[in-house]
Amino acid sequence: MPADADEPIPEVVEHPIGPELDLHAFLPAEVGSLLPEYFAECRKRGILRVRIIHGKGSGSLRMGVHQLLRKSPAVQQFIWPADETSGSWGATWVILQP
Repeated sequence: MPADADEPIPEVVEHPIGPELDLHAFLPAEVGSLLPEYFAECRKRGILRVRIIHGKGSGSLRMGVHQLLRKSPAVQQFIWPADETSGSWGATWVILQP
């Protein structure tokens, strides 16, 4: 159905880029394109150490994230599990290439 010409166009909302990405709000299918874009924006801003929060759950999201991290040329290394104050089994620290 075509959009009504009188309806307002939804405003694009930009979220600030910071050293933490919580994946709870994203579908697993979105992570494959989200992480490379996020890493590129972090590197542009000089953010080279980031925390990815994937949750504890069944581990399927974590495994998918780790698979992407292993293949990404932007990733220098990753550390899992994060320490107890940083999310433990539910988070991974990522060191990006400068």
